Amino acid sequence: MEWTHILAFNLTLLAAMAAPGPALLFALRQSISGGFRAGLATGAGLACAAAGWTAAALLGLDVVFALFPWAFVLVRVGGALYLIWVAVQLWRDAAQPVADSAQPGRRAFVGGLLVNLSNPKSVLFAASVLVVIFPPGLSAIETLAIVLNHLLVELTVYAVFAAALATPAARSGYLRLKPGIDRAAAVILGALGLRLLAGR
Repeated sequence: MEWTHILAFNLTLLAAMAAPGPALLFALRQSISGGFRAGLATGAGLACAAAGWTAAALLGLDVVFALFPWAFVLVRVGGALYLIWVAVQLWRDAAQPVADSAQPGRRAFVGGLLVNLSNPKSVLFAASVLVVIFPPGLSAIETLAIVLNHLLVELTVYAVFAAALATPAARSGYLRLKPGIDRAAAVILGALGLRLLAGR
C-alpha cells in the first residue's frame, strides 16, 4: 500500500460524505440545535460507525452478506425501522424548544452511531471502494491504518461541520425556521427508511 492509495480513498470518502443522506441531515440538525458539543458527539458516533463498516468490509462482512442474504435483510429492516423512528421523533418534536429536541452528550453519540449503523449498504459501498483503490493482500497493520484514517477523516470533517453550524448566526436562523426544517428532515429520513425497508 502506498500513500496515493490513502489519498484516493480520502478523496472518495469526502465526496461520499458531501452527498445528502441520513448522516449529514442528522449531524446538521444536531449541530445547529444542540451546539458544538452535541454536533461533535454526533459526528463522533457517525465516524465510529462508518469506520466500523470499513473495518467490516476489510474483514469480509460483505462476503457474509452475500452468503447469507437473510442476515443482510435482517440488518436492513432493523436500520430502516430506526430511520423511520428518528423521522417520527423529529416530526413530533418539531414545535418543541431546542433544549427539548436536541440530543445531548452520550445520547448524541449513540444517535450518530445508530444512524450510520442503520444502513448495511454502507459496507457494500465500502467494500467496492476498497477493492478498487487498495491492492490485495493488505497486512493487519495496513488494515488498521486504513480504518484509523477513515475515523480521523470523519471526525475532522464533522468537527469542522459542527463548529461552522453552531455559530450564533446559524443557530438564530435555525430557531426561526425550526419547525419547517425539522419536518422536512423528518420527511427525508422517513422516505429513506421506507426506501431501505422496500429493499432499494
